[in-house]
Amino acid sequence: MIPRHLPLLGLLVVIALLQGCTLDPSRIRRADALVAATVDTRSDCARADRCAIGSPLRDAADAALAASRPGAPRHVVALLSASEPALVARLNLIRAARQSIDVQTYIWDSDDAGTLVLDELLQAARRGVRVRILIDQLAAFDNVAVFDRLARANPNLQVRLYNPTFDKAVSSPLEWAAGIVCCFHRFNQRMHNKVLVVDDRVGITGGRNYQDRYFDWDDDFDYVDRDVLVGGPAARAMTASFEQFWRHPRAVPLTHLRDVNRHLLANPAAPGWPPPRYRHPERVYRAQQEADDTAWLEAHVLAQSVRTGRVDFFSDLPGKTEQPQEREDRAFTRQVMQMVAGARREVILQTPYLVMSKRARGIFRKLRRQEAPPRIVVSTNSLASTDAFAVYALSYKHRKRYIKKYGFEVYEMKPHALDPAQDNAWASMPGTGPAAEGAGAGEAASRRHVDVETRGLLGSRGSGNRPAPLLSAGRRFGLHAKSIVVDDTFAMVGSHNFDPRSDHYNTEAGVIVYDPRVADQLRAAILRETAPQNAWVIAPRRPLVPLLTDLNQAIGDLSSQLPLFDFWPYRYATSYELKDGCTPMRPSDPHFFSCYTPVGDFPDVAISPKLLYTRLITAFGAGVQGIL
Repeated sequence: MIPRHLPLLGLLVVIALLQGCTLDPSRIRRADALVAATVDTRSDCARADRCAIGSPLRDAADAALAASRPGAPRHVVALLSASEPALVARLNLIRAARQSIDVQTYIWDSDDAGTLVLDELLQAARRGVRVRILIDQLAAFDNVAVFDRLARANPNLQVRLYNPTFDKAVSSPLEWAAGIVCCFHRFNQRMHNKVLVVDDRVGITGGRNYQDRYFDWDDDFDYVDRDVLVGGPAARAMTASFEQFWRHPRAVPLTHLRDVNRHLLANPAAPGWPPPRYRHPERVYRAQQEADDTAWLEAHVLAQSVRTGRVDFFSDLPGKTEQPQEREDRAFTRQVMQMVAGARREVILQTPYLVMSKRARGIFRKLRRQEAPPRIVVSTNSLASTDAFAVYALSYKHRKRYIKKYGFEVYEMKPHALDPAQDNAWASMPGTGPAAEGAGAGEAASRRHVDVETRGLLGSRGSGNRPAPLLSAGRRFGLHAKSIVVDDTFAMVGSHNFDPRSDHYNTEAGVIVYDPRVADQLRAAILRETAPQNAWVIAPRRPLVPLLTDLNQAIGDLSSQLPLFDFWPYRYATSYELKDGCTPMRPSDPHFFSCYTPVGDFPDVAISPKLLYTRLITAFGAGVQGIL
């Protein structure tokens, strides 16, 4: 029989060994020399413009910069809610680059979308463009051989990992556990920024990472997400922010990582860059063709774009993760809070995780106390649509607070939304059957269902990150967009989830556009996702027997205030579905109950361990709100 204390002792031994295994500088010098001697130096272009293609997106950015004057900036802004334009715009800008491409992200997978963008970046490097990629280590590629290939792919291609656990690129489950035990404060602080900026003049920021499910290429589960393309002076702020992160001590070059260094020195022969293999090559081919099609880009990216003046790019500084109380390090987080606090008529908020920080709760309490409180609409996930069920449990726990104290109108996304964010042309393309021959790493990555944004903390790896099983069948969607519209006047699109992690732990980035036309576009997009075919309405339960209803609410209130043992099953609010023949209305409408029918607290979710976990975290999880 194994003594119960042995696993803990083993973990402590691992911690001690890993902390003592700092990389010898001589090994770094040897690896750097090996990379310099074996890197692929091929060049595919001898022209001064680096053989860049023509791009209407770059042309619009150039025009904005040319029209800008000191104190009077000009910008082109295009919302990228649809997944197809979001990917194609990236490919086009990469191909149009003449000097530099900087990419900063939280997740990068080896599936079709991740492989395609990475290969396009390599082609740009071979044309002579300087390409820099910065990925948070927690959700970077999980194969050391991939980092070996990246290190020696081309001199113009540089990759660094942010905040690596124990100075390694790939962490084993035991090392993850050791990181939590020994170094939780650092392990829990991540770089959540998502930025791509080209030639210091045009960039994309928002919520999307480099993984199939962010571009509707996953056959089972995809995200409804949003980015924004900005050309003009704000792109220079994107470059400056990237530079700060790139030069920060937590941004570690590949040869400085212990496992990559060891792999390089053990394999002195350059591995080369294999031709990319895709599970669904027909979708990849279509995106590649559209990236060169000026008419397509004009129609699907620039048609609804806006030429405007002030656009501010904000980013928290990397120091936020070291000194979270320093106000100057939380520039973006502070700006988001200020724009919401100044609301007078309406706040339209879209967030995957409805878990409010203490500061956010204070802001909404003050708004509610105004003589004429603004309308506050919240678009978020249901348990049926989220892959972060542990976070959802806390949202569920505090429904009454959100609805009654803050006056929120809450709409939770349905998993099979009929009109999720956009008309996605390629989601229905042929090719969702067997993988292409030789798919290799891309196929394995798509089947893993890993790298969701809760991975590695209180989330889990592998199949544990699948959403809860449903009663219904079919491909499903989950909300991942992070956007705010205030008073039809200005709009924010970024990576900030408006939760404690985004406020205090992760670094975040995004843009605020001060233009009613962009605000109107974004408002319409979010409200479309709250429509009856796309979302359930969360509203108070209809009082049937007054005395029993009052007693139920009293017990529920007491239960929800307990840090532990919040097991009362009858909550203040539940999910509602619009009846056939009725017109959508707000929960405050006196005719609401005549046109909506309750469908339960967790509609469409099958009985499963995840349903039980949700209840348990509701009961016991109040103390881990910031971690989640």
